[in-house]
Amino acid sequence: MTPLRIALVHSFYASGQPSGENEAVRDQARALRESGHEVAVVAARTDELARSRLYPLRAAATVAAGRGRTPLAELREFGPDLVHVHNLFPNFARGWVHDWDGPLVATLHNYRPLCAGATLYRAGTACTSCLDGDRWAGLRHGCYRESRLATAPLAWANRKGPAGDPLLSRADRLVMLSELSLRTYLRAGIPARRTALIPNFVDDPGGPAEPTSSSGRWVFVGRLTAEKGALELLRRWPAGEPLDIVGDGELLDDARAVAPPSVRFLGRLDRAELRRRLPSWRGLVFPSRCLEGAPLVQVEALAAGLPILVFEGSSVAESVRARGTGAVVSWAEPLLPALRQAAARFPGLRSHCRRVFDEHFTEQTWARSIDRLYREVLSTI
Repeated sequence: MTPLRIALVHSFYASGQPSGENEAVRDQARALRESGHEVAVVAARTDELARSRLYPLRAAATVAAGRGRTPLAELREFGPDLVHVHNLFPNFARGWVHDWDGPLVATLHNYRPLCAGATLYRAGTACTSCLDGDRWAGLRHGCYRESRLATAPLAWANRKGPAGDPLLSRADRLVMLSELSLRTYLRAGIPARRTALIPNFVDDPGGPAEPTSSSGRWVFVGRLTAEKGALELLRRWPAGEPLDIVGDGELLDDARAVAPPSVRFLGRLDRAELRRRLPSWRGLVFPSRCLEGAPLVQVEALAAGLPILVFEGSSVAESVRARGTGAVVSWAEPLLPALRQAAARFPGLRSHCRRVFDEHFTEQTWARSIDRLYREVLSTI
């Protein structure tokens, strides 16, 4: 097929806070180039912009008004066949999308158009108040960074709901990353005909075709923030059960205070080191309290042949149950018996997890799906 000129638009989050979205955009740009397409990444980088003392004010104004920095000049210079938007928050305006005449696709990595906090989470559980029509609930509760002041620009931007979001209304197709994310946006009123379900991928880490051995230790990988559930997990973690915590965050000190002696805190590991070590653990423990979009760590675990012990309520729980790649547990049930049952079952699931990765989450699978979507959009414009 004829190669395409694709522009990816992405506002990169600060490097001090690891971001699966940033990694996914880098991976997709590389995969598209390896498929023969010409790719330009039109980026705004928080690390660079935040050096200005006026940055917080400028970012807040851009988010609230939908006006400000745009990628239009770079897009017009590149002349893409199609623009693929990933993230505009907080450095790109949103209104420019109506000034772009060409085909436009957007990936919805999170729930920011529906929720000021982007996670549909509040006070320990999933929250859909704004989605259900209470547009100012996020502001009342200070759902972004636990601050009403910080939340105000986002609440104002979302005051008209999904129908008033420039990107949601303009995009020719909206890419969803999980069944749960798709259902949530359909519930918000997005027409099904404008959606496509294309999960994230990670590149094949190589190694044995059938992962076998493990250290006997469990692992949690993620930010130590409320919505990720690590603190609740550690409060319930059975004494004597080995667990490694990979990551850091605002709740690190609290997590250390409640963790039993069998828990080790490894800090942040770079992606290459994490991928190297993943096969050595017994299983990934995923206690997220929010719905999640499609966290890359799930796919990384499957690529490593690592089964997942996940708590109810997230997109990962739905995926694990549907594909048989681990065990789904309830917060209400005792954890120790669940861990023992999983420890007995998981060695036999390792090869199956790897097969699920090979069938659903490879770079080749993603490249075929996104190419088909791009050409479908181009054929209808």
